Parts: sequence; structure tokens; C-alpha cells
Amino acid sequence: MLEEEYQRRRRLPRHLRPKPEPERPFSYTIRSAEPEDIEDIREIYNYYVTNSVVTFDEKRWTHRQWREKFLHLQKLGLPFLVAVAPTGQVLGYALVAPWSGKSSYRYTVENSIYLGHAATGKGLGRALLAALIEACEEKGLREIVAVVSDKGAEGSLALHERFGFEEVGRMGRVGFKFGRWLGTIYLQKSLAPRKRPGVLARMFGGGDA
Repeated sequence: MLEEEYQRRRRLPRHLRPKPEPERPFSYTIRSAEPEDIEDIREIYNYYVTNSVVTFDEKRWTHRQWREKFLHLQKLGLPFLVAVAPTGQVLGYALVAPWSGKSSYRYTVENSIYLGHAATGKGLGRALLAALIEACEEKGLREIVAVVSDKGAEGSLALHERFGFEEVGRMGRVGFKFGRWLGTIYLQKSLAPRKRPGVLARMFGGGDA
């Protein structure tokens, strides 16, 4: 606003001054990720790669890497969710990946949740984690594990504990990023599966439970 315009408005009686535009409500829709979301997802993740220790990755992921991950999780039938603004922009995402490549671990997954920098502190993490847990139960999964950095990830730790994740172990000084040693905290939550286990077993190439 120009200085003269600002001064003119100040001279107006309060009841005649233009009202400021109301702040738009924070709204979003949670749905399954689609190929068109990959670039937004990549940008969200790479922000944390270059600016934080919540991920131990040191190199930014390429679009190709994320596309391969997306297709792999899609093939396994594992939940990969995004929160999308009315404009279509991805505000955050949540996914689970196999805890291990060994077939005996086929009912256990590891989760990941990342929010766009402008979408933090608005309850979106809670909404995504709740939706992810529900989606995992619909798939017949039994255990979900979160691996959290022991430094700089206090918000993630509190979020998982709020949803009933319990700490089951720690490893110290297993990562080195930004010139300092980092450890990991392992949290676990048992799920209430709503699907016959054998269906999931076949997705991982194992037999029926």
C-alpha cells in the first residue's frame, strides 16, 4: 500500500475504514496418492532432506525415485495418502512401506508422514496419521512401526504417542548428518485388522497365516 493511501485510511473514522479480508479457512481432502502428485510429494520431502534431521537422507530424491517408490507401493497394495488443498496442491502425505523384504514380516509396515512447510501446526499430521492407521487396518496389517530421529523430531514423537504408539527401543549414534551424530527411536502400534490375513499374504508372496 502506498504511504498516501495508508494515511488517507487512517484519517477515516473507524466504522468507515475498509475491513481486512478474512483469512481463508484451512481446508483439505485426504485421498490416495496419484501419479500427478509425485512432484509435490518430492518437493515436500526434499525440503526435509536439505533442512532437517527428521530424515537421514542427505541427497534430494529425484522424480524418478519417487515414481518407482509410488509404483512399488501401489503394486503391493499398501496405503499411500495425500492431503490436497482445494487448489489441488499437495499439503502433506503419509505412507507405509514393508518393514523388511523377508516374507515373515509381511504384516508389519513402517510409516512415514511429511507435511509441507506451510501446512504444519494446523492438525494435518493428526488427520493424516488417523487416516493412514484406518487404511492399514482395512488392508489387514497387524503392526505399524515408526522410526523417529532422536533429535529435531519432537513433534513427530508426540504425534505418534498420541495415537498409542509405544517406544520399543533406541539406537544411538547410528546416523551422521550436518556434522553431528544422530540416533533413532523405535515406536510400535498394534492394529485391529479388518481383512482376512491370507489376502495380504499373497501380495507379499507368502502363504496364508
